[in-house]
Amino acid sequence: MFSITVRDHVMIAHSFRGEVFGPAQRLHGATFVVDATFRRAELDEDNIVVDIGKATEELGAVLSDLNYRNLDDEPEFKGINTSTEYLAKVVADRLADAVHAGRLGEGARGLDGITVSLHESHLAWASYERAL
Repeated sequence: MFSITVRDHVMIAHSFRGEVFGPAQRLHGATFVVDATFRRAELDEDNIVVDIGKATEELGAVLSDLNYRNLDDEPEFKGINTSTEYLAKVVADRLADAVHAGRLGEGARGLDGITVSLHESHLAWASYERAL
C-alpha cells in the first residue's frame, strides 16, 4: 500500500459534557496539528498516490471551516462532544467528500482510503481511518 501525508493545523474552542472530561467540561481551546494520509494499492498513471498540492489545498480548505471557531456555537456540532476522535472523523469525511467531488483530481478517484490524525501534543493524538 502506498501513501502520502500532508499536514496543517487548526485552532478551535469547545467544551465537553460528562464527568469523564473533568475540567475540560469548561470552555477551553485546542490547537491540533492535523495529518491527512491518503492510501492506494497501486500508483496512478503519473506514479503518484494523489496530487500533493491538491491534497494540501483541500486539507487547508476543510480546516478553514473549523479554524478560530467555538464549536459549541456551530449548529452542526450542537449537542455533540467534539472530541479529538470525533473531529478526526469529521475531517476525514470531508476529505472523502472532496475526493468524490473530484477536487483532488481524477487520479484521486483510485484512492483506497484516508487516515486523519489530530495531534493534541507531542504525547497524544487520535486518528480516524476510512475506506473510499
